[in-house]
Amino acid sequence: MNKDKALEELFLAQKPHFDDSDAFMASLTKRLDAIEYIKQHQEATIRRYKMAMVAAFIAGIISGAFAMVYVLSAPMSAPLITINSQIAILQWLSENSRFITVAVISLLMTFGITALISNIQEIKSMRYSLHGERTTFG
Repeated sequence: MNKDKALEELFLAQKPHFDDSDAFMASLTKRLDAIEYIKQHQEATIRRYKMAMVAAFIAGIISGAFAMVYVLSAPMSAPLITINSQIAILQWLSENSRFITVAVISLLMTFGITALISNIQEIKSMRYSLHGERTTFG
């Protein structure tokens, strides 16, 4: 309660001084130009994020398609990788290389989709904070 009274007295004691000089208008114009520059920079950053996201999405689709074609092109009984070794773990990797490759590709695609959705939400929150407009996801 005392803090509120002290703040109120502090604000009441302040008497802003306005003069008709051109310095005030020059300072105001300079500040407004700086705000406009920052706004344009943020909009350009959002555009770059969108373009990078689209490029990453297209690259992911193409590389995922090539990987799936590679995995599915060989016969099911033949392993993708052959390792001529007597070590048990290397033999197991050789025998199960097809399943391991499919699992790794699936994990990478899942990670890519999650990152894409996260980036979309980040860009939408940046746009909302920049323009104050509410957009829905989807």
